[in-house]
Amino acid sequence: MAAIYRPTEAIQLLRPATWRPHVIPRKRTTARIAFSTSRPTPTTHSSSPPPPPPRRQVTVANDTGTVRWSELSPGEKAARTVQQSFNLSIVIVGVVLTGAVGYFLFSDVFSTNSKTAHFNRATDRIRRDPQCQKLLGDGSKISAHGEASWSRWARNRFIASTVETDNWGTEHLKFRFYVEGPLGQGVVHAHLTKRPSQNEFEYHTLAVDVKGHQRIYLENGDEKKNSKVAPKIFGARWW
Repeated sequence: MAAIYRPTEAIQLLRPATWRPHVIPRKRTTARIAFSTSRPTPTTHSSSPPPPPPRRQVTVANDTGTVRWSELSPGEKAARTVQQSFNLSIVIVGVVLTGAVGYFLFSDVFSTNSKTAHFNRATDRIRRDPQCQKLLGDGSKISAHGEASWSRWARNRFIASTVETDNWGTEHLKFRFYVEGPLGQGVVHAHLTKRPSQNEFEYHTLAVDVKGHQRIYLENGDEKKNSKVAPKIFGARWW
C-alpha cells in the first residue's frame, strides 16, 4: 500500500535541520583612556643648593667692577685703585686734548682776530683794488694761497706768520702769502698791530709785490706816521 504524501508533516521533519536560533550580536565596547598633555610632575626631594663656584681673583687686567669693594682683598683693592686711576688719567688727557683742539680752531680759524680771518680780509681788499687788478687781472679770478708745499695732496697751504710783543705791550702780527691772477703773480706782506688799549688788530702795512713793478701799498702806516710829524722850524720841532 502506497504511503500518502503529506506536505505539513514533511515541513515539520525538515525544520529542525534548517532552523537556527536568531542570535542578536553584542555591541563591542571599547574602553576610553584618559589623555592629558601635562607631564607628570616628578617627585622632588628637598636638598641644599650646590655651593657657588670659587670667585676669580681680581687683577688690573680683568677687573669689571662687579665684585664689591668690601669683598676684595688688600691686593685686589690695590689693583682696582690702579685701574681706576689709569682710566681717570685717560679721561683727563682726552678732555685736555679736546679743549686744546677747540681753542686752536677758535683762535686760528673762527675768531675775528685769527690769522685766517685777516688772510681772507686782505685777499678781498686785493681783489677790489684797481692797481692790483691792473697787474694781476680780473679780481674774481685772483686766487690766494700760502707757502708752497711739497705734497700735492695738501690743499690748504701753510701761511707763514709771526706774532711779537714789543716793550710797550703792542702786539705785532706779520704774515705773508701769495696771489695769482690771469696776468701775473704777486707776494703779499701784511703787518697788523694791536695796542694794549685795543681789542682788535689794525693794519699797519698791507703791500703787494709784483715782479717788474713797484710795490703796491694798500695800507702804509709808516707814510701816515711821517705825515703826522710836525715840521722843523729853525732845526727843531715845536709841537
